Amino acid sequence: MHHTLATAFSIWATFFFVATPVMADGPVVVELFTSQGCSSCPAADKMLQTLAMRSDVIALALHVDYWDYIGWADSFADPDHTVRQQRYAYVVGASTIYTPQMIVGGVDHVIGAKPMDVANLIQAHTANSTGTQIRLQRTGDQLQITGVTSRALRSGTVVQVIRYSPQETVDIHHGENAGKSLTYANIVTEWSSIGEWNGDGDLNMTVNTSGKEPLVVIVQEPGPGAIRASAVLQ
Repeated sequence: MHHTLATAFSIWATFFFVATPVMADGPVVVELFTSQGCSSCPAADKMLQTLAMRSDVIALALHVDYWDYIGWADSFADPDHTVRQQRYAYVVGASTIYTPQMIVGGVDHVIGAKPMDVANLIQAHTANSTGTQIRLQRTGDQLQITGVTSRALRSGTVVQVIRYSPQETVDIHHGENAGKSLTYANIVTEWSSIGEWNGDGDLNMTVNTSGKEPLVVIVQEPGPGAIRASAVLQ
């Protein structure tokens, strides 16, 4: 059984929501909400490793903190990831959040351990275009983000920069996965909103980005909602 969480830590068995496919011009962004303390997460974590090798997908692991109390504190957990997942749930009227969950393109919600559902959603997003493109260029510690769009952007559409660690292996000593050595891919270490883009003119932003971790930039409608464009620098 996968894990779910309500306000009073109630248990919810399943939740699946599919919105009208919206493709970002760029790789399809797949966010996995996961936890080292969740016994049903390793299969989804392994699937994300496979997705991380695809050039048409940006796979991101967001480790949540709400299972830390059951015996093992996730070493990658960030409460901001939990808040992001809660906001996704609010958008579709869900009263609970759970692990493992994948969000595809910012709009489609699927149980993270269902590979065919995930594959079908990625294919659906790949088949559609948003008319928005972005390009990244890094010079030293400076990241330049440029973009164009042929369609209006919703008010509140935000440009976001994400940093991630490509791979980490963790020995789990307690909790539901005690005794296992688990490998995780594309672990999100930083997620920042750097400004809004209304689409009236071309996008041109420059930000400081010290460090050698890979960089992802997305343009996402408010909610959080549909990801209109994405790009990655390895």
